[in-house]
Amino acid sequence: MTSPLMNLKVLLPFQVFTAKSDVSRIVVETREGSFGLLPHRLDCVAALAPGILTYETESEGEVFIAVDGGVLVKTGVDVLVSVRRALGGEMLSRLRAAVDEEYLTLDERERSVRSVMAKLETGLLRRLAAFQHE
Repeated sequence: MTSPLMNLKVLLPFQVFTAKSDVSRIVVETREGSFGLLPHRLDCVAALAPGILTYETESEGEVFIAVDGGVLVKTGVDVLVSVRRALGGEMLSRLRAAVDEEYLTLDERERSVRSVMAKLETGLLRRLAAFQHE
C-alpha cells in the first residue's frame, strides 16, 4: 500500500501561482528557520518569511519558488500556501538573489513607513490631548 502524497497550491492575491499533486515533500522558510512537511505530518499552520519554497514530485524532481511572506496551511493531504508574491525559476542562486533584493528590501521599506506613521500618529495624539486640556 502506497502512502498518499500531498496536493500543493500556491495562491497569490489575484490568481493561483501553481497547483501540483503527488508532492512528496515541501520545505518552507519561517522566521524561526526551515520547516518541512511530509504527507503524514499532522495538520498545521505556519507563518512564512520571505524565502525559498521547495517541493518535490516524482515527475519534476525538486522545484524551487521564491515567495514573499505569507501563510501555509496543511489539512490532510492538502497544503495551501498564500503569499503576496512568488517567482519561479530553475536557478536557485537567482531565486535567492531575488528574495534578498526584492522581498527583504520591501520589508525594510515597510518598516520605515510604519515607523514614520507611528511617529505621525503619536504626534497627532499629543496635540489632540494638549488641545483638549486647554
